[in-house]
Amino acid sequence: MVAVAFIIQFREKIIHHIHKNIISHGHTETHCYESVRTNWLVEPYVNCFSVLPSGQIAKVFSTANDTDLTRNVAPGFAMPGLWDGHGHLLQYGEFLNSVDLFGSKSMNDVRSRVRDYVDHNPGAGSKEEWLRGIGWDQMALGKMPTARDLVADKTLKDLYIMLDRVDVHCIWVSQAVLDLLPDSIPDIPGGEIIRDPGMGVFCDNAMDMVMALWPKPGSGKKRQFLKSAMGKLNEVGLVGLHDAGVTPVNLNLYKELAGGDDWTMRVYAMIECYERNTFCPDEVKRYSRRDGFLSIQSVKLFADGALGSWGSALIDPYTDRPDTSGSLLVNASELLDHTVAWASEGYQVNIHAIGDLANRYAVDAIIAALRILCPDSTLSDCQSYHRFRIEHSQIIHPDDQARIHAAGIIPSIQPTHATSDMTYAEKRLGKERTVQEAYRMRSLLDVSPVLGSDFPVEPPDPFQGIYAAVTRRSPHTGRGTADSPDGWHTDEALSLDQAIRGFTEGPAYAGFTDGKTGVIKPGAYADWIVLDKSLDSMDIEDLRSLKVRETWVGGRRVYARDG
Repeated sequence: MVAVAFIIQFREKIIHHIHKNIISHGHTETHCYESVRTNWLVEPYVNCFSVLPSGQIAKVFSTANDTDLTRNVAPGFAMPGLWDGHGHLLQYGEFLNSVDLFGSKSMNDVRSRVRDYVDHNPGAGSKEEWLRGIGWDQMALGKMPTARDLVADKTLKDLYIMLDRVDVHCIWVSQAVLDLLPDSIPDIPGGEIIRDPGMGVFCDNAMDMVMALWPKPGSGKKRQFLKSAMGKLNEVGLVGLHDAGVTPVNLNLYKELAGGDDWTMRVYAMIECYERNTFCPDEVKRYSRRDGFLSIQSVKLFADGALGSWGSALIDPYTDRPDTSGSLLVNASELLDHTVAWASEGYQVNIHAIGDLANRYAVDAIIAALRILCPDSTLSDCQSYHRFRIEHSQIIHPDDQARIHAAGIIPSIQPTHATSDMTYAEKRLGKERTVQEAYRMRSLLDVSPVLGSDFPVEPPDPFQGIYAAVTRRSPHTGRGTADSPDGWHTDEALSLDQAIRGFTEGPAYAGFTDGKTGVIKPGAYADWIVLDKSLDSMDIEDLRSLKVRETWVGGRRVYARDG
């Protein structure tokens, strides 16, 4: 046995070679860093791991000090690549190629940004290529905008303009777009047409009539959007995302591009039918690449709108608008029928629900589906197999929180939504409802929450999300609210380790890739990032401006920071 071991060691010593901190042993490449966080219980911290040509981890290990491996260790601290549990890939690419209105403080500010975009993009705003933008907020502008507010700038007068609200649940259009619509527009169930102080804004289901007229970007534009989006996402340390709503035609494009050189992320895509909240199994099929770069096995349904535009569906009226309780985008029986229909076809069902009424209906639908699918099993056993989710899980009545815990329904949470909404959430909900129901995180840890950002609604930087989860403060300002500057409802804050796992293990479990993603261990995909310092050793405030050194996906480096 000693002789055999000596021969093996001698053979490895002969064949290995060192090249740019990567050491090749036969058919594997070994990467060593100052430290490696693995998320693997067997070996939580090591300093080396080997990667197979297939893009999977072969082994993880620690080495003694005086070896070729340690003498050629790469600078930096490695950890599993991060995932965004709820984002919008194509929309983010489109945002990168449109008007950025985030942080706009006045109508003049909006018009100035739109005008600047027109100056740098001749042809934008034509009938064939509408000018797009995202990020306005009526709370910052002082009032709900109108088409008249755009034509106040004469250079914008005849342009076709469509600007998404910060939460993408409302659109603000120019007069040229309004002129394409009928003179008399009736109210739309599940949506709102803002008529006061004037026409120009359409919310939730009312957006559909405008979106039907919008000239959609072609395949070439979409390819550009996807490439630019993935590049930016890799830059912030993301190796994968749960793409929360992709139409069949775009899924076909994904299948065409996945695995190519420009496809640098793993995508777990949720089907969104051309007509929201319908059953369209003939338009798309389950699909999963063997290399893990694209999976289509879930569907997105929508229960309500967003809190900021008074569109999330509440059990009781809004505190600051007692005339409304928000909008349900689908009635309870239809939501139940579609959930059962999709689940019966073998799809994971993920329901967008923000308000407490919408969350109640989502829980009702999921529990009913579980009882039909598994008549002889407990709800929790059936749920552990199907892994149904509620996207956003933002405002949940205590009775429904109890049902979520009992069944194990997965909440998909965006920590930066809490810190973005904290300035007005209590105005919308009142103090008691906010304290008892809103923006839970720590109290949902037992049901494997998925963390994400909802980009482009929020910036995609996962370290800003980790910061928001741990501190309950805005990553932009480092502060909570005026009443709670050190953190908003910090009883729901996570530890650093819990937040990291929410961006790694959480998406892995919710996307059926547990053991393959969010971890560095034998058999997992070789997806990792490299930081200048370990997260554990950083001051928490440093996460607000953290820059990733490198991002690797499938054993291939897809991003390296300059300098």
